[in-house]
Amino acid sequence: MENSLPMDVMRQPALFVPHGAPTFALQPGAAGAALERLAARLPLPRAIVVVSAHWTTKVPTVGLAERPETIHDFSGFPAELYAVQYPATGCPEAAREVAGSLVEAGLPVTLDPARGLDHGAWVPLRLMFPDADVPVIPLSIQPRDGTAGALRLGRAVAPLLDRGFLVVASGNVTHNLADYVGASRVRHGTPAYVREFADWVWERLLARDVAGLLDYRSLAPDAARAHPTEEHLLPLYVALGAAGEDFGAERPHAGIDDYVLAMDTYSFTKRPPGH
Repeated sequence: MENSLPMDVMRQPALFVPHGAPTFALQPGAAGAALERLAARLPLPRAIVVVSAHWTTKVPTVGLAERPETIHDFSGFPAELYAVQYPATGCPEAAREVAGSLVEAGLPVTLDPARGLDHGAWVPLRLMFPDADVPVIPLSIQPRDGTAGALRLGRAVAPLLDRGFLVVASGNVTHNLADYVGASRVRHGTPAYVREFADWVWERLLARDVAGLLDYRSLAPDAARAHPTEEHLLPLYVALGAAGEDFGAERPHAGIDDYVLAMDTYSFTKRPPGH
């Protein structure tokens, strides 16, 4: 049976949240506490559109599963992590509404009847909505379309925010696995680029410099080291696009976990007229 969605809903923000290393699920720390506080002050969403760095496709794809599986898409971590489940429900009705928004924006779309929630999705959602009481709709990203494509995807789902859909885009402001492995071995040493890159991103967001952010690869300090591949930053552009052209940005948390993972969180809202 499909979930029914109440229509007396409030406009939602678009969020960019970190999912860190998989152990973030067991050791949420300050970043996890910030996600909990952020979720506590949100109006109750009709449904959550979750965009994870770990679901990449050629064409935007929407998950239709009524009971999305908790996917443990990692290896070599503590056994207790593989026992963690996030019993979210889906909502085919809401998923088709997401797909319709993409079609209306002129984007191609595919439906996946079985897609579950990878750790980029369920780790932050479990912290934010521990009761799993809001339907979750996964939406894939397309790395080959770059930052402009991710922004376009966000703009396509922007109308959903007015209908009570919460967009949660999950990645990390910095993500270099080689540096993560190296720092974990010696257990010290955060390279300077981690904070410098994260601060550059925040400064550009405050300046509402979308063009600069789109061209971060050329303009940001140590961009290629911060993101040897950019799938973990692309969700930021989805959240940014979903807020619309006239957006306001808030940073509920800024910090570094595991030496090299910037765990900054952003909340994007449509600015009131005259601001």
